[in-house]
Amino acid sequence: MDDKIRRIEGEISARGLRVGIVAARFNDFITDRLVDAAVGTLLEHGAEPADLVTVHVPGAFEIPVTVQKMAESKRHDAIVALGCVIRGATPHFDYVAGEASRGLADVCRKYELALGFGILTCDTLEQAIERAGSKAGNKGADAALTAIRMASVLRQLDT
Repeated sequence: MDDKIRRIEGEISARGLRVGIVAARFNDFITDRLVDAAVGTLLEHGAEPADLVTVHVPGAFEIPVTVQKMAESKRHDAIVALGCVIRGATPHFDYVAGEASRGLADVCRKYELALGFGILTCDTLEQAIERAGSKAGNKGADAALTAIRMASVLRQLDT
């Protein structure tokens, strides 16, 4: 690559970042593990406990409006959205997962928000467990890293 080309890819440092975490209470035996991993990752990468806030909402459907309210406040440099929707025998899964995803995408575009998307959409409980800290790693940690990196990318784009 040419040395004269500016490259922006984001740094993985949470030092000085104010981060909100919005977590669904529904399936909390999974989401609690996602929250723990997200907080641990943020702290490990330099965030201060006083710069973190966790907000718990009833379910994944309620996450977008909460993230929007937090984005409007401009008190957060990044937000991590965590939840777990497990497919059942009815179309409820499709509505909840789809609206949560669409709602968060809309908020990100409107507010130019650094967001870590950590809403699990799984067919089975076993898949959710795998993504909350066993075989597939922990998607809460992954979402926190994404939020950190995106906050850095957006800041660099402003300069």
